[in-house]
Amino acid sequence: MPPNAVDGSLESLKALVKSTTRLTVQLEKTVTSISSEKIPDSYARPLAHDAAAATSVDVLALAHDSASLIRAHGTKLSLLIINVPFTPSAIMKVLRELVAGPIPAIASAVQLCAADTHTTVVRQHLAWKCRHVLHELHRLVKEIPLDGQVLPSHRKNGANGDRGSIVTTGVLWAACDEVIALKKLGITGILAKTVEEHRDTLQDTLEELKEWSEVEDEEDSEEDEDVQDIANELQNTHISAQQMIDDLMTSHAIPRDDPDRIRERLDLCLKRLRLIILLYSAIIKRRVNTLPSLPTEQASPIIRRVDEVYLILRRLPPRFDEVASMFYDLNAAAIDEAMDQCFLDAFAAAEMLKAPWTGTKDVFTEWADKFQISIKKPD
Repeated sequence: MPPNAVDGSLESLKALVKSTTRLTVQLEKTVTSISSEKIPDSYARPLAHDAAAATSVDVLALAHDSASLIRAHGTKLSLLIINVPFTPSAIMKVLRELVAGPIPAIASAVQLCAADTHTTVVRQHLAWKCRHVLHELHRLVKEIPLDGQVLPSHRKNGANGDRGSIVTTGVLWAACDEVIALKKLGITGILAKTVEEHRDTLQDTLEELKEWSEVEDEEDSEEDEDVQDIANELQNTHISAQQMIDDLMTSHAIPRDDPDRIRERLDLCLKRLRLIILLYSAIIKRRVNTLPSLPTEQASPIIRRVDEVYLILRRLPPRFDEVASMFYDLNAAAIDEAMDQCFLDAFAAAEMLKAPWTGTKDVFTEWADKFQISIKKPD
């Protein structure tokens, strides 16, 4: 190929890389803003989409197909930039196909996933997963060499903190696979999965508090031996008295006399945290898995219930994590205030889902009544 032709191809490639980068960045910003939306005050659909458009398009299928194409084109692009001969025309063909189809389509899937037809939870979840795809595709496009040569080894394999094009391709694959999997999950599956994740986080906090409780029990039973060990260590080593005091002060141990009744509060917290974890499991089984088919134009009242209770289910895990920190600090007043708020939130979540989607009473209704009595009664 004549030099002028090569130069022309490189200039065209540079221009196309620039426009592709600009598009992916713009759409990533749009999708990111959707991923952080709050539950709307009303569920009026965006003016750009009427009721038929919001329900006629299978947004999870559209996202699935778009991510599949991005994965395949990303693979082609990854191979073209590391294998000789370097072919600008082949790279430009892949970029044009991406710009013409899957890049705007994956963003459209997010925009068509309206809050009033799919829930804000699913809309945000889809947006976050698609944002990751666009972000990683952008990183791969930036790896395209613009000097007419394939990528050198350090840019292919990574060096000096740069992960390289091969790893970037792998991360793009993983991001695409997560979007692809959403179609099989469906709306109900996505909702169930998110509640499960929050429940698992609560379970981790429970295990952490239990472990701390058991360590405290061991420390109480072995306290005399520990004191003797420290005394022996002082005699046999050069440890200072100040160091010994510092070690004791940073142990966060519940005092043996426990004047603030931290142990009593810990037992209560563990007991009710177990109940709340059961609540999450019951919600998945009796409410999420029994949701009417979504999306549907008549589902707005149900969808609002889902979104509003999800806010509580999402904020309980970090709040209990704060409660755990307060226990470690032995802050009785802060523990009481934080626990009360957590228990009130759990009570409210059970109340909001007490009635089934259709009808007025079922098995969960009776269970929720008993849960509320247990979570409220003084101990």
